[in-house]
Amino acid sequence: MKQTFGVILTTRSFFPSHLVDTARQGIISLLDKLGHDYVMVSPQDTKLGAVLTLDEAKTCAALFNKHRDKISGIIVVLPNFGEELGVVEAIDRANLNVPILIQACDDDFNKLDMANRRDAFCGKISLCNNLYQRGIPFTQTTLHTCHLDSHEFEADVKHFAAVCHVVSGLRGSRIAMLGARPMAFNTVRFSEKILQKHGISVQTVDLSEVIAVAQSEDLFSPSVISEKESEIRAYGKICKNIEDSKITRQAKLCLAMEKFVKDLDCQASTVQCWDSLENNYGCAACLGMSMMGEKGKPSACESDVTGAVSMLAAQLAANAPPALMDWNNNIRDDRDACIALHCANFPKSFFQADELEIGCLDVLGSVLGQDSTFGACKAQVSAGPMTFIRVTTDDTKGIMKMYVGEGTFENEEVPTKGGVAFCRVSGLQALMHHICDNGYEHHVCFVRGHVANVLEEAMGKYMGIKVHRHM
Repeated sequence: MKQTFGVILTTRSFFPSHLVDTARQGIISLLDKLGHDYVMVSPQDTKLGAVLTLDEAKTCAALFNKHRDKISGIIVVLPNFGEELGVVEAIDRANLNVPILIQACDDDFNKLDMANRRDAFCGKISLCNNLYQRGIPFTQTTLHTCHLDSHEFEADVKHFAAVCHVVSGLRGSRIAMLGARPMAFNTVRFSEKILQKHGISVQTVDLSEVIAVAQSEDLFSPSVISEKESEIRAYGKICKNIEDSKITRQAKLCLAMEKFVKDLDCQASTVQCWDSLENNYGCAACLGMSMMGEKGKPSACESDVTGAVSMLAAQLAANAPPALMDWNNNIRDDRDACIALHCANFPKSFFQADELEIGCLDVLGSVLGQDSTFGACKAQVSAGPMTFIRVTTDDTKGIMKMYVGEGTFENEEVPTKGGVAFCRVSGLQALMHHICDNGYEHHVCFVRGHVANVLEEAMGKYMGIKVHRHM
C-alpha cells in the first residue's frame, strides 16, 4: 500500500526552531522506513521548511498542486503549538480533497522551559477547530499527542495509508456490469446516479456480447486458450467426470470476461451468472470470477454492482482478495454463528491449500443438468479473522450507506455443498435486525483480516457514505 503523502510542518515564531528540524528528520525517517514517498516544502522554499504565513501557505499549496496526481493524503506535524491558519490555508488552497492526518508531538515533562516546550497538545485543538469550521474532514492519531518515533504513531500512519488507499482506489473506480440483473433479484437493484455522485461509474455490457466473444474463433489463439486451460487445471482439483471440452468452454469464458474488464479499464465487475449464461453458453461463471478475484479484480455474482463496490473497498483496505456470500443459515441455537455461502466464486485463498474442488453447480445443476453448469469452486472457508462489509445505494433517500464489522471464520465442518463458511459475529442477531430494518441485500462481502476501522474511516469520513459500525 505504498502511498505519497503531502507533509506539512508548522511552528510559531516564538517557539524554538530546533523542534522543527527534529520533527522533519523524524517524519522523513518514519516514512522512509514504511516505504512511502512524500512531498513537502524545504528550508529553501520557506523559513525552516515550515508553514506559518499566508505566503508560505501559498508556496506549500502550489507544491502540492504540482504533485496532485500522486498525493493520496496529507500528514500535518505539529512540533509545537503551530500556526493553524497557515496550515489550513495551505490545505484549503491546494484543494486536493484527500484524507488528512493530524499529529502533535509530546512535550517532555522535564523540558517545559521556553527553550524546549511545545504546547502542541493545545495547538492541535486549535488546528482541528479551524479545519472543522471550513468543513475539511481529518483523521486523528490514536493518542492526542505522541512521539514521531513511537509505535503508536507508526501504527497510525499504517492505518492512515490504508484509509488513503481505499479513498483513492474507490474515487474514479469503474465497475463492469457484464449482463443484466437476473429478473428474480430485485434485491440487487441500485442507482448508477448515486454511485456516480460518489465517483464510481458503471460500464454496462450485454451478456450476449460476452458470449459472442467467448464463442469467437478469431479473438483467442489456440495457445492462449491452452494456457488458460492449464491455469484452470492448476487452480483446483477438477472433478474426474469433467470432459476436456468443458474445460475449454470455461477457458474461453474466462478469457472473454477478463477481456471486457481490461478493455473497459475496470477495477471490479459483476456477472449475470445465472441462469442465462448456463442456458445460452453452457457453463457457470463462478470459476472465472474466482480467478479474477484472486488476481486483484474482484467480481460479484448476480449482477450485484454495489456488492462489487463492497468487494473493491474491502480489497483496498485489506490488500487481500474478497468474497461475496449470502447470509444464509443459522447454526443450531448458537445465535452468534451462521453459515454464509455461495455456489461458489470465492477466490482460492479463502480455502486451505489443495482443498478447492472445481465441479458443477449443485442447485442449478440439479435443474439445468451437469453438462451446462461446470465452473463452481467448492470447499469450506478456512478459519481466521475476517471483516464483513455491505455497501448499497438507498435510492429512496438518495444516499449511499453501508454496514461494516468484524468476526471470525471457524473450522467446524458445515454439512452442505458449494462454497461455505462457518461465521461467528458477536451480536449477530442485532446485525440481522439492522440489515432487515434498513433494506440491505442478502449478499455480504467478506475479506480476511480485521480492517473495519479503515473502512469506517475512509468511506464514512472521506466519501460521505452513511456508515453503521456493528459493535
